[in-house]
Amino acid sequence: MAKSTLSVIQALRDTAQRLASQAPYQWGHMGSCNCGHLAQTITHLPKGEIHARAMQRYGDWERQLIDYCPTSGLPIDHTIDEMLALGFTRTDLTHLERLSDPAIRSLIPFERRNALRHNQRDDVVLYLRTWADLLENQLLAGIQLPDLQLDPQAAPSQFVMS
Repeated sequence: MAKSTLSVIQALRDTAQRLASQAPYQWGHMGSCNCGHLAQTITHLPKGEIHARAMQRYGDWERQLIDYCPTSGLPIDHTIDEMLALGFTRTDLTHLERLSDPAIRSLIPFERRNALRHNQRDDVVLYLRTWADLLENQLLAGIQLPDLQLDPQAAPSQFVMS
């Protein structure tokens, strides 16, 4: 699962918002599909450039992720490098393209989960937002605030961290 960091969560939320705002979406286009939109957010490349990079090697995102090699010199591998460097895994990206991660799907209401389609904009937005919520909850669960206790020697409005 992707790292529970602010930058990963923000990338997911930004991608969901752009898709919800009617950005061009086309599941069969390497720059306008599920992974393509996340790649746009992370790399700031336009959809056409992402698509052109992907077309230098055979296959869809799943195949690109299987064949990924960080030393290949291929532009699509550099794009994948940036996505991995932010905190995503190859498995995350493979799941994103098919909206198939069991942990994310389990958090989607049952009636929507069973009708979830990997190539429908609204379903992608729901998946991205659910994923961001999951990571945000993991991040928040890992934060422990210090106990604040009233110092009996201090003025009534002063607290001491212990």
